[in-house]
Amino acid sequence: MSLIDDASVSSSSSDDFASFLDAELDSVSDTSPQSEKEEEEQEDDDEDEDEDDGDNNDGDDDDDDDDDDDDENYKYLDERTKRRKISESETTEEPNGSTSHTEQEIILESVKEGACTHPGFIGGMCIKCGEKRDSDDQSGVAFGYIHKDLRLANDEIDRLRDRDMKNLLRHKKLYLVLDLDHTLLNSTRFSDITQEEGYLLNQNDPMQDALKGTLFKLPSMHMVTKLRPYVHTFLKEASKLFEMSIYTMGERSYALEMANLLDPGRVYFDSRVIAQGDCTQRHQKGLDVVLGKESAVLILDDTEVVWKHKDNLIVMERYHFFASSCRQFGYRSKSLSELRSDESDVDGALATVLKVLKRVHTMFL
Repeated sequence: MSLIDDASVSSSSSDDFASFLDAELDSVSDTSPQSEKEEEEQEDDDEDEDEDDGDNNDGDDDDDDDDDDDDENYKYLDERTKRRKISESETTEEPNGSTSHTEQEIILESVKEGACTHPGFIGGMCIKCGEKRDSDDQSGVAFGYIHKDLRLANDEIDRLRDRDMKNLLRHKKLYLVLDLDHTLLNSTRFSDITQEEGYLLNQNDPMQDALKGTLFKLPSMHMVTKLRPYVHTFLKEASKLFEMSIYTMGERSYALEMANLLDPGRVYFDSRVIAQGDCTQRHQKGLDVVLGKESAVLILDDTEVVWKHKDNLIVMERYHFFASSCRQFGYRSKSLSELRSDESDVDGALATVLKVLKRVHTMFL
C-alpha cells in the first residue's frame, strides 16, 4: 500500500499554483480589451476598403451591373451593421466601469466550481492544490508514520481503504496488525538483568551460540532484546496471506529498532510501523490509523484492554523471557532466561497462532 504516489507535494506547490493563476489572469487582462478594439478598427478599415472598391468599379460597369452591386452592397452592409450592434451590446460597460461576464470572472468561477476537496495535507499544505490548511481545522486523521506531518481527510481514507482492499483481494490477502512486546519479542534494560541472567551479556558463555540470531544487545538504548522462537518463520509464512503492520505502545525510536531486528530487509512491514505517538487516543490502540478495511483486519496482541476493536483481536499468550517481564506482571516464578530455557519452535505460541490465522484466511477467502 503506497500513498506517496497519490500524496507527493513540494514545499513550493502553493506558490506555483498561485503564480499560475496570476499568469492566467494577467494574460486575459492584457489581451481581451485590446483584441476587441483591434477587431473593431479592422472592421472599419474593411468597410472603407469595400466602399472604395465599390466607387472605383461603378464607372466601368453598365446599369444592370450597378443595380446588382447595389443590392449586394446593401445586404453586406446590413449584415455588418447587425453584427456590429451585437458586438457593441456584448461589450457595453456597466456604471462601475467593469465589463459583465469578463473572461477573468469566468476563469475565477471555473476555479471555484472545480475547487479542491483537499484530500490531505503535508506540513499544512494540501497535497493536491498546495493551499494552506486552516490552523483551526483538526479534521481527518494524522498518518505521520507514513510521511511526516501527513494528515488525510476522512473521504480520502475511505478511498484508499477501498482501493487497497480490492488490490489485496486480487492477491488473496487480508490485513494483520502485530504487537511487539510480549507478542513477537521481549526486551529488558541492562540495569534490570539479574545475577542469574548475567550469562546473557557474557560473550564467552556457551549459551551464546544457542541464542545467536535471536538475542540482541542494544547499547544505544541500554537494552537487550530477545526475539520469540519461530518468529522469522511466522513472519515469512504470514506475509504470504496478509499485509502486515506493527502497532506498539512504545516510542517510535524503539519501534523502528525492533522492526529492524525483525525485518532487516524491510520485506514485511516497510513504513507500516505504528507507535505510541500515532495513536489518536492516549493509551488506546485503534484501527483508525490503519489503512485497511476494518472488516478484513486481524490483530495479534497480548493485551486486550488497550484495543477498541476487540472483535478483530486474537489475544496472544505473553512471552516472558526476562526476569523483569515476570516481575512486571506479578509472576514470582523464575523466567525462561533464568532457567536457561525457551519456548518450543514447533509447539510454541507463534506456531500455534499461525495455524489459526491460516484457518481464518481460508474461511474469509
